[in-house]
Amino acid sequence: MSSSPPSRTPAGPPGGRRSALVTGGAGFIGSHLVERLLQRGDQVTVVDNLSTGRRANLEQAPRPGLEFLDSRVAPAVDRFANDGRRFDEIYHLAAAVGVQLVMDAPIEAIETNILETIALLRFAAEADPATPTLIASSSEVYGKGARSPFAEHDDVLYGPTTIARWSYGMSKAIDEHLAIAHHRRSGLPVVVARFFNTVGPRQVGSYGMVLPRFVAAALADEPLIVHGDGSQTRCFCDVRDVVEALPRLVAEPRCHGAVFNLGSDREITILELAQTVIKTLDSRSKVTLLPYLDAFPEGFEDLPRRRPDLARVRQTIGFAPRRPLEETIRDVAAALLADQAREVRA
Repeated sequence: MSSSPPSRTPAGPPGGRRSALVTGGAGFIGSHLVERLLQRGDQVTVVDNLSTGRRANLEQAPRPGLEFLDSRVAPAVDRFANDGRRFDEIYHLAAAVGVQLVMDAPIEAIETNILETIALLRFAAEADPATPTLIASSSEVYGKGARSPFAEHDDVLYGPTTIARWSYGMSKAIDEHLAIAHHRRSGLPVVVARFFNTVGPRQVGSYGMVLPRFVAAALADEPLIVHGDGSQTRCFCDVRDVVEALPRLVAEPRCHGAVFNLGSDREITILELAQTVIKTLDSRSKVTLLPYLDAFPEGFEDLPRRRPDLARVRQTIGFAPRRPLEETIRDVAAALLADQAREVRA
């Protein structure tokens, strides 16, 4: 954690520059968003305790205009409030991420997702209730719903509370309820973005993320482990397409107080994904099927399909993913190889 508090700045961007706060800004999605905001000329403050984020993710970000605080969200926004800090936009991406992390540490995941969001929304509403604020949510909110594609107005259905897997979706649903409640009470211009399987450079497989796991295995010519029979489908969207949409959601008044699915609606089975990775990277790897009970002895229930209805986000901001999956796979591979080269030099 930083030893000294952030300096006092007046409301509004210094010298006319727009100021943005990005929590979780050293993470996979957050770091790409930070780059995008800096490129458009914003002053960006990043709050990240580096529990899953990495300082290296910000190395490519343009340095002028970037402030980094090694801190959890709650103490950071308390210091901002005491210092009279104001921001023109707030993006709350700090969260526990990945199925494996939730399964391994459910208490920490639940507390991080809910308590940090409580602190962030309270700060935004009290510092300036006119501050556009984006809350990052997840397709996990839909739980085990059988409808496809998932639409924002659909009912949600969860498994029993004895299965830790469902705690993540429940905690993100609470975040959404909090955000919408603040909008209704104080008029806080908040928007909720439900991410669907966002992938791309800087994503790591340590927390159960499937694409970087597959890419790392393919680069090493090792088996690609597919859980179950591989017939479950997902829709993968490049992170660079996703972060282009976030400032547009924040800036559009019609988005405030609403929830938006964000991702791709191109379905692919996990078995096909593994085969696509092998083909794209010209790997000698083979696919190995692993039963769920062997992968998760304590019990795990997966969804056969997870496809978003993108009608709302298309109609409101004209969102359309552009990068093909094969391009993303190659870029993930290049990023992993660059990381390995840095580790060797270190």
